[in-house]
Formats: sequence, C-alpha cells, structure tokens
Amino acid sequence: MGKLVFVTGGARSGKSHFAEMLARRHPGRVCYIATAVIVDDEMARRVALHRQRRPADWSTLECHARLADSLLQAAPSHTLLLVDCLTLYLARFLPAALPQDTALPRAVEERLHQQVDEEITAILTATRSIAADVLIVSNEVGNGLVPPYPAGRLFRDLMGYANQILAREAEWAYVVIAGIPLDLKALQAAALPW
Repeated sequence: MGKLVFVTGGARSGKSHFAEMLARRHPGRVCYIATAVIVDDEMARRVALHRQRRPADWSTLECHARLADSLLQAAPSHTLLLVDCLTLYLARFLPAALPQDTALPRAVEERLHQQVDEEITAILTATRSIAADVLIVSNEVGNGLVPPYPAGRLFRDLMGYANQILAREAEWAYVVIAGIPLDLKALQAAALPW
C-alpha cells in the first residue's frame, strides 16, 4: 500500500509548488492527475502555467470522471500520483444553478454532504488499495473571507470537512503559508499540553 500525503494552503500560498517539489524528489514515475475544467481564459492561463512547470517525463491524466477511478487507472504504471486539486474536483458536485442570495433547501445541503462523504471515502479506499503513493493538493478555504452567500458558505464547510478527513488519514499533512510548508503532524504532536 502506498503512502498518502496531503498538502493544503490558501490561494497563491505556494501549495502546488511545494507539492511539485515533493513529486520531483520522489523516486520513480509520476502521474499528475489534473482536476481543473477549463471554463474561461483565466482558467486556461492557470492550467498552462501548471503545465509549463511540470517535468517532461511526468505523465498527465485529466480527471473527467471520478477521482478514485483516475487513481486506480494511473496507479499500475506510476509510483506517485499527484492530484491537483481536490477543491476543483469537489466543486463539480455543486449544482450549476445554486441560488446566491437565499438559503439552500436542507435536502440539497444533505445531498451534497453525502456526495462529498462518498467521494472522500472512495478516494481513501482507492489510495489504500494501490501500491503508488498519492499526493493530494487542496485549498484551505476556511481562513479567508466568509463567503457572502449561502452556497459559498456550504462549499467552504464541505471543503473543510473533506480536508479534515484527508489530513487525519494522511501519513504526512502540510499547510503552506506564504510559500513556507508547515508539517501539521509534527505540529500536532508538539502542541499537545499533556
């Protein structure tokens, strides 16, 4: 069974750079699993920058379906699977027509919580069943501004939930702040008062 490494941080924190640095140091074949869907020129520019930074010998797999399936597909021929990023992947589960200014129906919230829970469970099941190591990048969305609309707050909460589970289950978990990675597992042990 491979190891799970979790990297989080805010927007432009350097989390992807750090994850890519870890991947460059990993022995063996790397597969970059891209979750971004290009919907506009800004996203196209971001994706192009990510592509330019990647070493030529890395494989790229665009995740168009379930992330767990992409992990299982890439694992047999790679020793490290770098997923960038979980946030863009989970955003796919938000209905396109969510109201911005009114509270969401409880049934919608419950369904989204269930979908995220099922996806995280599937991702963890996949990572535990393959020999390749898995490095997952995710946005830390709870340290920024509180979204001004209910759907944004719900997504923030869903990401916080997903990040907590992955950080807890990972062998290594890092948060990147202003380009500096902090080892969360080491800080957790050091911070316990008794």
